[in-house]
Amino acid sequence: MRRLLTTLLVLIALTGAGLYLGYQWALERYREPGPLAQETRVVIRQGSGLEAISRELEAAGVIADADHFRIAARATEQARRLKAGEYAFTPGISLKETLDLLESGKTVVRRLTVPEGLTSVEVVALLGEAEGLTGELAEVPPEGSLLPETYHYSWGESRQGLLQRMQADFEKALEELWRQRAEDLPIETPQEAVVLASIVEKETGVAEERPLVASVFVNRLRKGMPLQSDPTVSYALTEGRAPLGRELTRADWLFESPYNTYRQKGLPPGPIANPGRSALAAVLDPADSGFLYFVADGSGGHAFASSLAEHNRNVANWRRVKRDASR
Repeated sequence: MRRLLTTLLVLIALTGAGLYLGYQWALERYREPGPLAQETRVVIRQGSGLEAISRELEAAGVIADADHFRIAARATEQARRLKAGEYAFTPGISLKETLDLLESGKTVVRRLTVPEGLTSVEVVALLGEAEGLTGELAEVPPEGSLLPETYHYSWGESRQGLLQRMQADFEKALEELWRQRAEDLPIETPQEAVVLASIVEKETGVAEERPLVASVFVNRLRKGMPLQSDPTVSYALTEGRAPLGRELTRADWLFESPYNTYRQKGLPPGPIANPGRSALAAVLDPADSGFLYFVADGSGGHAFASSLAEHNRNVANWRRVKRDASR
């Protein structure tokens, strides 16, 4: 009897030591660096269970063993708190860090930059190509209703939702700038400001020039002169579906269209692109100038003139620059 009791005590002691050693081993595996050699992104789909998540992570090389991951997730009671989304896993991330990241929901933040001056057709095409967005767009939004900007989104967000953000941001920017507009502008409504801003946007990519370019068109409107803007002719020819892809000809300037500001006085019936905030600001607070003309100067900017004679000299200089460049 005494021998049996001794044996039982020894077994209990050994079992306790075994459990302790097993606990220590599991703790080390839980905290030690994992097998991942380089940063890797993994998308955890909505509705994925623990089994699917563990297999996805194992296949991507984030964890060494899917079974260990599931055991750890259950032991820490994190199994039901893992969130869907796109995650960036760092090299050597541990099992503990992996579970904590999935529980935190700190997903990858993606960026989509919408350049200033794109037409709505071009913006829709950009959204269609953006990786990680879901759903289709029902229709192309009106020209001049989307704010060019860099937008942040997460994997799985909808294209329609991001488009609506662009529209809301545009309305907010326009409302703010309209309240701050200069006095005595030949622009009666916010929509007219958008139309003129879209022309300024297409005329120059130099931000510092926009108030000057805007002043030329504002001065022309005040004098009842046609705007004579080449980008409006290009838009008339393409209807904003794609860039014209060539230089305008004299025949193009005769093209009959309400958007052709060589043939029609005043503003065209609608915007020709989606102007950015700085173009809107330039139109609503243009530079104080007497300029009525401008032409490219060969340096990426423009030469401005108050008289036709001065403008003709600038045009001759621009033609000389182009001729020299083509040799």
